Amino acid sequence: MSYRPNITNVTKASSNDKEGLYEFIIKLADGTECRAFYNRFPEWKMTNISRLLKTPCPICRKDFICKCMEAFTADFEGQMIGDQWIEKAIAE
Repeated sequence: MSYRPNITNVTKASSNDKEGLYEFIIKLADGTECRAFYNRFPEWKMTNISRLLKTPCPICRKDFICKCMEAFTADFEGQMIGDQWIEKAIAE
């Protein structure tokens, strides 16, 4: 069984519009929440992602800090840009 993150909601946590830096809280279908950092210039690019410690990791089942979500950066970026989650979160 392979894990596939599925984004259900994205909210903007903070931003520095001048520098093009953004922080988003990403909620997944399995109840996991992640914090993702993006740089807007020259184009949207995820610089870091980490799981918020509200529920155990769906991959390794640890309830403390792990780096499992970093392996799915391409999946997250594809959904964030393809489903226009970034634009929706900034518009709020």
